[in-house]
Amino acid sequence: MNIVVDCRYTRIGHHDGISRYGARLVEALALRAMPGGDQVTMLISDERQLSMLPDLPWHRVSGPTSAREPWVAHQVNRLRPDVVFTPMQTMGGSGRRYGLVKTLHDLIYYRNRTPPRDLNPAIRLLWRLYHLAWWPQRILLNQADAVVTISETTRALIEQHRLTRRPLSIVRNAADPVVEPVTARDRPVTRDLLYMGSFMPYKNVETLVRALTLLPGYRLHLLSKIGAGDRARLTALAPSDQVVFHDGVTDAEYADLLEVAFALVHASLDEVFGIPVVEAMSVGTPVVLSDIPIFREVGGDAASYFPARDAGAAAAAVRALEDPALWASRSAAGRAVAATYSWESSAAALLEVLERVAPPSPPGS
Repeated sequence: MNIVVDCRYTRIGHHDGISRYGARLVEALALRAMPGGDQVTMLISDERQLSMLPDLPWHRVSGPTSAREPWVAHQVNRLRPDVVFTPMQTMGGSGRRYGLVKTLHDLIYYRNRTPPRDLNPAIRLLWRLYHLAWWPQRILLNQADAVVTISETTRALIEQHRLTRRPLSIVRNAADPVVEPVTARDRPVTRDLLYMGSFMPYKNVETLVRALTLLPGYRLHLLSKIGAGDRARLTALAPSDQVVFHDGVTDAEYADLLEVAFALVHASLDEVFGIPVVEAMSVGTPVVLSDIPIFREVGGDAASYFPARDAGAAAAAVRALEDPALWASRSAAGRAVAATYSWESSAAALLEVLERVAPPSPPGS
């Protein structure tokens, strides 16, 4: 097969979720497919993206937010691909002469319509309008030959809302290794809780902060970049010495904090997947999570759960881990669950989809 992977959503300088998903999948896909004779080519829109991508053949086309996007297939046709995979659902398909597999990661912005803050105002307006109804999503997905999504939770929602007539498959998200795999961890003496994520309203960080009033001796480390307004709001809710604002951490700092944390905590009302959950479990750090479907899917029996808006229940779930036996069992179970997530297994699932979509080779080819 001549496989083309749309890498135009790769961020320059650092990955976000979709950027990492596309970059890691194309790397793992090439390692799996190319030894068998398949060709893998990356589509980019800016040569600076190459620093974030594997060393593979590439071709530059217009950007995914360009006015030319509905007809981008005319540029892609020149590569004569058998099949194209894109890690988003918005790639144009008009005039294509190849199989097309699109990705729908989640439906979170239908329930939480605040668009990502890094988009320009015009795109933010279109984003809001797009998520007011289901029919634009159906049109985009049905332009493909197959659709993949990252979780069983999102698959169920796609089916519930009848968003596509195309075959729907799971190509799971995964996490990059944070540190070298560990076989066991001792429960830390300190009571440091970590939160890694944004401060958008659906993240419900306020519940975590309120829980601290019931957790004397604990500290909550908020690791991500935070605006002045969010910082002031959370500071007003918090006991004075129990919240640590890091305002962003490096990968090395994040790894160091995970390795000594008592637990990773999340109180999200909604969520796309939960990469920090997998990262924490991979190093044996227990996870305490709001009881929502995607966290149940990702954390399984390894996590502790609480009703999302119940600060008292969140505090109780954290305090339960003071039992050394429970902490150790959650740590071991988390490592086992995290080991089931890998880019290699996701690439294998994706290759199966691409093989079904690609046109059959002519006899004797």
